Amino acid sequence: MKSTRVRVILAVAAAGVALTACSPNQAGAAAVVSGERISSDELDRNVREYEGALTKAGVNPAQLQFPGSVTQVVLYQLVTTKKYAKVAANKGVTATEGEVEQLIARQGGMQKLEQQLLQLAVAPSQMREFLRAQVMFNKLIVGYGGGSDEAAFNRGKEQADKDAAAVKVDWNPRYGQLNTAPSEKEPGLFVAGDRFSTQVKAPAAPAPPPQQ
Repeated sequence: MKSTRVRVILAVAAAGVALTACSPNQAGAAAVVSGERISSDELDRNVREYEGALTKAGVNPAQLQFPGSVTQVVLYQLVTTKKYAKVAANKGVTATEGEVEQLIARQGGMQKLEQQLLQLAVAPSQMREFLRAQVMFNKLIVGYGGGSDEAAFNRGKEQADKDAAAVKVDWNPRYGQLNTAPSEKEPGLFVAGDRFSTQVKAPAAPAPPPQQ
């Protein structure tokens, strides 16, 4: 079996992703990913669950130096999970429960992985889907790269990232507008102007990605 890596990404999406407001028939959506809604209620549930998990772990969100508010970053990860899964599925790439379990085992078990995923704003109930999407996206990268070395991985990732950037995402302006041109003045995931737009420092380096 080829040795591959799952790269967990928390960064501004590449230019080309749609940045429009939700249309009237998508009322109540925090975002719509290629026609699939993430409702505001779903987002609120994830935020509450995530904040509860941080409290239980004794972690202050400010320590994590997120590139935006907790609500924004949780929403971004929900969108990213759906984008990766859709891109891979459209190319016929799937991930079995066994492959997800193998990834978890290689990382020392779910308890260890949970600590990493909390640092990436993934609510506990979403962790398996997040990992499944990462496995699928990583398999797509390997398929595009045509090999298992670093050059092949980078080659495949470039094409997979282009596919992900082409996925249409409608963001509800209530939660902000994605920042596709980060700068020293506007380093966050979302540009200022919305009610959740308090910006913090540029993102610290993400936790070491799960290795596969």
